[in-house]
Amino acid sequence: MLYGRNTEQARIAALLSEARDGRDAATGSGGGRRSGALVLRGEAGIGKSALLEDAADGVPRVLRAVGIEAESEIAFAGLNQLLWPVRDRVDSLPGPQARALRAALAGSGEHPGDPDSRDRFTTGLALLTLLADLAEADAPMPGEGTIPHTPRNDQPPGGGATPHTPRNGPLLCLLDDAQWFDVETSEALLFAARRLAAEGVVMLFAARDEAFAGTGLPELHLDRLDRDAAERLLSTRRLPPLTRARIVRESEGNPLALLEFGSVRFPVPDGARPLPVTDRVIAAFRDQIGGLPEATQTMLLIAAAEGRGHMPSQLAAARALGVGLADLEEAERARLVEVTGRTIVFRHPLIRAASYHGAVAAQRLAVHRALADAADDLDCRARHLASAAMAPDEDVASELQQAAERARGRCGYATAAALYRQAAELTPVPHARAVRLRSAAELTLQAGQPDEAESLAADAEKFTADTAEHARLGRVRASVEFERGDPATAARMMVEHAEHAAPDDRAEMLRTGATYAWRSGEAPAVLRAARLLPADRTIQGLAHLVEGDVGRGLPVLAALVSQARATEPAGRLRAARLALIVGDDAAALDLTTAETAFSRGHGLIGSLPDVLRTQAQARIAAGLHGDAEHSVAEAVALARDIGLPVREGRFRAVLARIPAIEGDEARLTELMDDTPQSGLTGLLHLGLGRYDDALRHLEGAAHGPRRYSAGVMVSSADLVEAAVRSGDPDRARPAFDRFHAWAHAGGQPWALAVASRCKALLEDAEEHYAQAISLHERSTRPFERARTELLYGEWLRRARRRSDARHPLRSAVEIFERLRAAPWLDRARAELRATGVPGAASVPTAPDLFDRLTPQELQVVRLAAEGTSSRDIAAQLFLSPRTVEYHLYKAYPKLGISSRKELSRLTLEPAHS
Repeated sequence: MLYGRNTEQARIAALLSEARDGRDAATGSGGGRRSGALVLRGEAGIGKSALLEDAADGVPRVLRAVGIEAESEIAFAGLNQLLWPVRDRVDSLPGPQARALRAALAGSGEHPGDPDSRDRFTTGLALLTLLADLAEADAPMPGEGTIPHTPRNDQPPGGGATPHTPRNGPLLCLLDDAQWFDVETSEALLFAARRLAAEGVVMLFAARDEAFAGTGLPELHLDRLDRDAAERLLSTRRLPPLTRARIVRESEGNPLALLEFGSVRFPVPDGARPLPVTDRVIAAFRDQIGGLPEATQTMLLIAAAEGRGHMPSQLAAARALGVGLADLEEAERARLVEVTGRTIVFRHPLIRAASYHGAVAAQRLAVHRALADAADDLDCRARHLASAAMAPDEDVASELQQAAERARGRCGYATAAALYRQAAELTPVPHARAVRLRSAAELTLQAGQPDEAESLAADAEKFTADTAEHARLGRVRASVEFERGDPATAARMMVEHAEHAAPDDRAEMLRTGATYAWRSGEAPAVLRAARLLPADRTIQGLAHLVEGDVGRGLPVLAALVSQARATEPAGRLRAARLALIVGDDAAALDLTTAETAFSRGHGLIGSLPDVLRTQAQARIAAGLHGDAEHSVAEAVALARDIGLPVREGRFRAVLARIPAIEGDEARLTELMDDTPQSGLTGLLHLGLGRYDDALRHLEGAAHGPRRYSAGVMVSSADLVEAAVRSGDPDRARPAFDRFHAWAHAGGQPWALAVASRCKALLEDAEEHYAQAISLHERSTRPFERARTELLYGEWLRRARRRSDARHPLRSAVEIFERLRAAPWLDRARAELRATGVPGAASVPTAPDLFDRLTPQELQVVRLAAEGTSSRDIAAQLFLSPRTVEYHLYKAYPKLGISSRKELSRLTLEPAHS
């Protein structure tokens, strides 16, 4: 039994109860099987492992993995350990997921393919699906009951048994010493844990304080035992009262210290200043190891240095050093290690640390050399060669580089970066060292660690004077600035370094720099990129717009959009962004819809948030506000799940136009990012009738750094209306000229309609209103249509044609209601009442049935209504099939139905509000 851990045990029991039958262990209330994850955190020896083993007691299906420091830079080492008993289930996963997981579990001698065609986060999705499948299965898991685990002695003797029970319980994943998992394993585990919902899976992590941070999961910190619990734990040992009292005092409530201090020579001499508890425990283990025969110490050192517990490699190295398995007998009797038929397992990681770090350097180097010679795995050989190297060695560096490329082939970017960094440290030639450091920096950036990437790039610059290599390093540093949220600086750096880049690098750097520059309003960088790459039509088109030559710029970009719609998927996202620039809403929607489907179908989780962001922009332009918010909600959730929360603000800022239309000043302020003025504040003031404020903000945007962008061009039309309503139409003329030229150069019906509306405002002529209404009939952008109808209705009412005014005003009211454009709706209703329509027109319409659903439920319901299976829905939305069924279960009562069959009778149009 455990002492002093009642609260922690109750918390874990509640998770297991909900996963087993959906009932809370404390209240007995139910609601369907649920999943859960929890991080147990505390210092070494505090009892985390004991709690994990206690949780496994009585649970029939358990998967285990233990982080090992020596394996922390072997890509997917922890995941291999966790899934080894169920590895034959991988082929049952959806295609992209199965390929990703097979690549992750591949040995170093295998070649899983080009990593650029896959996504490093798909492995986490594959893990989620696999765990959900295992939780659903009634049959035993392969190898169940024989999954090895590392015994620990921070639990009382006799614990850890798992009696047989019927196989209807949850699937429990025990993930001990999570701080030592390789980055790739941690990413996969955390992605799965964050998206658990209704699978009946429980994931328990154990990690040291200040390690394995930023998980986004619930945490439970383990405090030291109080004196009463410590006394009860020690009561199992026959110790003199004075010794027991001293152990209780010196152990400071650490369970491992309580047990170990009673087993070895007392670790703190009288009068000595005590070390921290963990250091004293290590010292106790080191003292115990030091009393063993030299051959036994050598065998322990081999096991500690090898790390994997791979018996053949350990024994081969042992033979080379003149020792053997029999030399471990003394260590076994002292319960320092446990030797099975296949592995040598340390009873506690601190014993491994004491053995390895307690050995002199010469012994460690000799052991690593022997293990390198004995290794049957190329990556392990490279790791041991590096540990044995005392000086730069190109042969060892080359082997590390090859290991890095193998890791990269499995999408193990963090591991590949670490191996390249090691290779650089052992590279004797400075320029070659710089090249390897640059590769480490690039891979570190791909792994989502921009600060570390910048540091590596700065180090690399010190070792080379090569201009082209400095340009490549500049590309890394510019990308870091973009990831930090400073696209203007990133643009300047990227274009500046591209000028000195090798021909193979220059074009892509200039395209990237021009894109950064366009987004941030860094016009000089766009123009400089155009001068350096005159053959690139995208950059040339953007440069023409920056210079105000819309007649040359928009047709070039429009042609690129048309070409992308008719050709292969490559470049589709870039074309969608160009479609937004030229105002081609239909193309932007088609391209982003296709790209979203492609990303979902191929499991490209890492790229999907940016695709969804662009899709949200297209949906807002087309008046699909509800769908845009769903896109952003999913993008934010995915960014959080893949460990990129820094992007959340950038994604949410896309929605700022919605509160500007709705008249929600507080939300607009919350969502607006630090980018230059876009005219949205002016639009908000215009809707609220603050025409002077609107004019001031809109003129600021018109003369700001992004004056050439589509968003500011649209705000030029707002400026025309603000100036006219402020009684100063002369200030509207320059804005009208800009927008009129932009609309006619692009030729989009909605833009031509708005240009006619502006002309009608300036000339007070009905013919221009009529022309605008006609153009709106075949255009997108319902908000702009409703504004035109409102202005035309106002004009007709002033002309005493109240009957004629009612039709456009009714249409405007309907659209504004759908868009929840409150201030505009109030104006339209007031005008409609002024035409003689009864006040009932002010009664709000009934809410959309689908407004009752969460964004996730709506996505699931739409796909289910199309006949998509739960398994396919799960693959597209990066969920488990069980969670899909859970969302349907929650959605049916909200929709007033009870089955999938009834979904087909519902109208599932895109949400407009």
